[in-house]
Amino acid sequence: QVQLVESGGGLVQAGGSLRLSCVASGGTFSNYVMAWFRQAPGMEREFVASIIRSGIKPTYADSVKGRFTISRDNAKNTVYLQMNNLKPEDTAVYYCAARPVTASNYASWGQGTQVTVSS
Repeated sequence: QVQLVESGGGLVQAGGSLRLSCVASGGTFSNYVMAWFRQAPGMEREFVASIIRSGIKPTYADSVKGRFTISRDNAKNTVYLQMNNLKPEDTAVYYCAARPVTASNYASWGQGTQVTVSS
């Protein structure tokens, strides 16, 4: 399984921006579909966005469409999540996840990075 390490979380005011990064190692990055999930206190983990190896037609949760952008750099084994116009309800631990293109489940997860949006 690929190993994932996230970075870029922090505290930001509502309306601000953050960019999360996730570096993968131990596998052929381009063979993986990459995704971001998040988990708020007392809530279940939820899907945020995903991107296939070509980078075309990423998928987003309705709650982040138009504000978040997922991208990847296969040469750097890195996936990004650009988050703009952040809202207090975006506060959560954000996790990077990976699944082989032939699999249906995300088997590799990062340790998570905290994003806190103040009102």
